[in-house]
Amino acid sequence: MVSHVKTVAFQGIEALPVDVQVMIAPGKIGMQIVGLPDKAVAESRERVQAALHASGLALPAKKVTINLAPADLPKEGSHFDLPIALGLMAALGAIPSDALQNYVVLGELALDGTISPVAGALPAAIGANAMERGLICPHGCGSEAAWAGEDMDILAPQSLIAVANHFRGTQVLTRPKPTRHEAAKDLPDLADIKGQETAKRALEVAAAGGHNLLMVGPPGSGKSMLAARLSSILPPLSPAELLSVSMVHSIAGQLSGGKLTDQRPFRAPHHSATMAAMVGGGVKARPGEVSMAHKGVLFLDEFPEFSPQVLDSLRQPLETSNCIIARANHRVNYPADIQLIAAMNPCRCGMAGEPGHTCARGPRCKTDYQGRISGPLLDRIDLRIDVPAVTAMDLIQPKPSEPSENVALRVLRARNMQLERYRNLGFPEITLNARCPTAQIEQVAKMDQEGSALLNEAAQKMLFSARAYHRVLKVARTLADLDNSIVVKRIHLAEAISYRIAGERLMENA
Repeated sequence: MVSHVKTVAFQGIEALPVDVQVMIAPGKIGMQIVGLPDKAVAESRERVQAALHASGLALPAKKVTINLAPADLPKEGSHFDLPIALGLMAALGAIPSDALQNYVVLGELALDGTISPVAGALPAAIGANAMERGLICPHGCGSEAAWAGEDMDILAPQSLIAVANHFRGTQVLTRPKPTRHEAAKDLPDLADIKGQETAKRALEVAAAGGHNLLMVGPPGSGKSMLAARLSSILPPLSPAELLSVSMVHSIAGQLSGGKLTDQRPFRAPHHSATMAAMVGGGVKARPGEVSMAHKGVLFLDEFPEFSPQVLDSLRQPLETSNCIIARANHRVNYPADIQLIAAMNPCRCGMAGEPGHTCARGPRCKTDYQGRISGPLLDRIDLRIDVPAVTAMDLIQPKPSEPSENVALRVLRARNMQLERYRNLGFPEITLNARCPTAQIEQVAKMDQEGSALLNEAAQKMLFSARAYHRVLKVARTLADLDNSIVVKRIHLAEAISYRIAGERLMENA
């Protein structure tokens, strides 16, 4: 007799169905696991045998064969422990043979028979719901899996004995409830920053339209402080975005306690990060910082200090909002819809262009340092601003600064306008001006006559690329949204072009 248990194998955030087939037959005593298992799956043999023994079950002195079908799909991870154990229990008669027909099962076993949390419970639950099946998962993953659907049958036992008692009717497992982290109330506030009104304005524009931003200035001018306060003016995640973000974090095993949060991710990797750490990779092709920042912010401080190869690897995710990791035997696609915020000094010594300071190496100090950033990457950054040093008067007699709460209201209003606009145009998947396709941006950003003349003149003098031209239009559209204006006016285009000038100077030095 062969018992069957359904589980999943992960390919990116996609859960692919796997049939765990268990057969106990006469032959050489032992347990064999076949079907392209990795080391963690192969070691399931020892964990499952110990867990069954601790639960009062012993394997018969027969040959046990476990096949993970389809056999040509690589199987990775410890979450195959529980489906293998339940398949054996069904084959031994410890649970009814038909009890598992309508469930997808995943979980890791401890030697004492308890079930440990695993990564990927949320994608597995969504996959099981699509297959019209219930889910059996570890108790620690129950609240995470419960987000997959209100009517979905979910069991989250703490041990193998609890599963057996539930199917025998001696113990009833209640359905876990979805939980979420409370929104952080102590986020850094824009009111803490003295001076830098131009930089605050650029930060508001970036938040309203989802635009990428580069800040260039000397040490201590407040670039990192500004970036840290972006989270305080961004709106919370929508329900669809919440699930999309949480699926990536679930695969990475970074959902604390199985709780979800509607706060947008903010990732700030160190400049020593490798390409695999940034865009994803490794033996199991795990998501990198770019995917972990999905629907949120990726902040790169000391921008030129990152490896040029690592920086250029960002070009494809910034353009397509996806991160594709190709390997010899498989291809993984992780979502990476990010907002890039970068900060850098103007040169290696950090004081180029500041009054009273000269570089020891002369102009070469600035050109060599800024030349580490390629032109194609800079071309994908919509807003480039100079952040000068804060003056003594800004510190001694600071002007009243607007709190993040007020700015966040304007950002939310502008984002709602964009959401409604693209929905009315038949593009509900587009929510921000920065993500508007080039085929639609000229229709969306209708200019007045004066604005059109200004943009054409600037494009000719500054030699805008096609990408630069359309990105200026996108920024201008966001500025018009902040002003609650239907038409993109000359003043909006002038400000959008000004945000491009600092970047053009950088590209001349590159």
